[in-house]
Amino acid sequence: MAFESLGEKLQGVLKKLKGQGKISEKDLKAALREVRVALLEADVNYKVVKDFINSINERALGKEVLESLTPGQQVIKIVYDELTQLMGGSHSKLEISPKPPTIIMMVGLQGSGKTTSTGKLGRYLKKQGRRPLLVACDIYRPAAIKQLQVLGEQLDIPVFSLGDKTNPVDIAKAAVNHASYHGNDFVLLDTAGRLHIDDALMEELSAIERAINPTEILLVVDAMTGQDAVNVAEKFNETLNLTGVILTKLDGDTRGGAALSVKAVTGKPIKFAGMGEKLDALEPFHPERMASRILGMGDVLTLIEKAQESFDAKKAKEMQQKLLKAEFTLEDFLNQMQQMKNMGPLDQILDMIPGMNKAKLKGVEFDEKEFIRFQAIIQSMTKEERQKPHIINGSRRKRIALGSGTKVQDVNRLLKQFEQAQKMMKQLSGMATGKVKKGKFKLPFM
Repeated sequence: MAFESLGEKLQGVLKKLKGQGKISEKDLKAALREVRVALLEADVNYKVVKDFINSINERALGKEVLESLTPGQQVIKIVYDELTQLMGGSHSKLEISPKPPTIIMMVGLQGSGKTTSTGKLGRYLKKQGRRPLLVACDIYRPAAIKQLQVLGEQLDIPVFSLGDKTNPVDIAKAAVNHASYHGNDFVLLDTAGRLHIDDALMEELSAIERAINPTEILLVVDAMTGQDAVNVAEKFNETLNLTGVILTKLDGDTRGGAALSVKAVTGKPIKFAGMGEKLDALEPFHPERMASRILGMGDVLTLIEKAQESFDAKKAKEMQQKLLKAEFTLEDFLNQMQQMKNMGPLDQILDMIPGMNKAKLKGVEFDEKEFIRFQAIIQSMTKEERQKPHIINGSRRKRIALGSGTKVQDVNRLLKQFEQAQKMMKQLSGMATGKVKKGKFKLPFM
C-alpha cells in the first residue's frame, strides 16, 4: 500500500505526542528527529526533509495552542498542514484549452508506464463526458503503437497513428488536425521515452512542443524509483515547460519519497496517481487527502467518490426497499459483492477508513479470488435456491459445489457469511422502522 511504512512510523511518533498534556521543546525535538529519520528512510529528498522539519519546528514553537486542542493535537495538525503543502496544497486540475482540442503531451522515460497512463487518462476523460483521441508518437519502441491501439480498443477510444516511418512531429501535427475535424476535444500524445535521458530524446520532445503548443505537458514517473524519479523530473523540467506530473505505481511504493519530493523540487503539481494495473486505477491526486491517509486519518471523500462511481443508484434504491421489507437474498448478496469489488482492492478501501488499525490487518490477505469463487457458487444455484437459501440441504450443496468447481466447504462458508449478512440486514431494517430497542443492534462479527 502507498506510504505504508512511512505512515506507520509517522503515526507512531505522533501517537506519543497526542496524549501529552504539555509538550516541551525537548519533546518536540525528539519527535521531529524521528520524523526526519522516517522521511529520509522513505527516500524523500534531503533538502526537502530539512525544510519540512524546520517549518514544523517554527510553527510548533511559535504558535499559540488552540483552545479546543491539546498541544499534541496541535502538533499533529501542523504536521498534517505541512505535509499537505509539501505535496502541493490542493488538487491541481487539468488545464482546458478555451479553443478545442486540449492537447496533452505525455512524456517520460521508457518503462515508467507512459503508454498505459495515456490510456488510463483517456478513460478518465471519457467518463467526464469528453471525446479523447489517443496518438501514437512513439515510433521507436517495438510494439508501442500496437500497445496503444489495443488499449484504445479495450476502452473504445479512437487511436491516431501514421505508423513507425513518419516523423513524430508530423504525426503530432496531423493528429491535432484530425481531432479538430472529427470533434475530439482532447488529444493525448504518447511520446517516445528512453532508458535514460539523452539529447536526442529531449530535442525531439522540444520539437513536438514547439510545433503544436500543448496545453499540458505531463511527466509520467515511476514512484517506485524513489529519488531517481525526482532527478528525472528535474531534468525534464529544465528542457520542457512541464505543467504537471503523473506518478505511477504509487500503490506499490511503501516509502513514498517521490510523491513527497517531486512538487517541492520541480514546483510542478502531481495531477494524477496510478494506484494499480487496471485501466480504472488512475486517481486525481489530492494532497490533503493523501496527507490524511499517511497520518492514519483515512480518506472519506475519495471513499465516497469511489462508492458513487461503483454503486448503481437504481440498485441502491431497490436495496433500500428490500431492507425496509427485511428481504435480502443471495442474488442481493452477490450484487453487493460485485459492487464492492468494483471499488478497487480491499486493502486500498480499508486504508481510506478513518481509525482503521493497520497493525491488526497485518498478515490478512484480501483475496479477490474469493469473490470469483462465491460468484461461481451462487450462479450454480437455481433461482429458487438463491431466493430461499434455507432449502439448500446436503445433496443440493454437493450439486452446487460440483457445478461451480468448488468444494462443499466453500458452499458452506458462503452460506454462513450470507446468514450473518442477512441478520445484519434485518437489524438495519429494524433500526430503519424503529423496531429495534436501543442498545440491541449488534453486528454479526462483533
